[in-house]
Amino acid sequence: MLLLSISIVIILISNIMMFLTIILSKKSFMDREKNSPFECGFDPKSSARIPFSLHFFLITVIFLIFDVEIALIFPMIYSFNLVNILTMMKISFFFLLMLLIGLYHEWNQNMLNWTN
Repeated sequence: MLLLSISIVIILISNIMMFLTIILSKKSFMDREKNSPFECGFDPKSSARIPFSLHFFLITVIFLIFDVEIALIFPMIYSFNLVNILTMMKISFFFLLMLLIGLYHEWNQNMLNWTN
């Protein structure tokens, strides 16, 4: 019985607070830009079928790939204490070599040049 009465009081207080928030909040229906969702680089009031820059997409994918690979390097530092140092150096060298080969390929394909 006590639990039920406490639950009712909590629900009542939360409903009163939500009602007061709705009543007291400042609403501006006049400002169209502030009420629209923000999307980086896009005008939300224009057509959704505008051409998208493929170069912007490639830079985003490159960033995500390198971000994930950097997140994989951090546990490698911890594992230096757990395994043989020579084995860990070989694994680290191979991993960093793959990163450098990927970076060289992106540079060779002019994916890092913004002026295309």
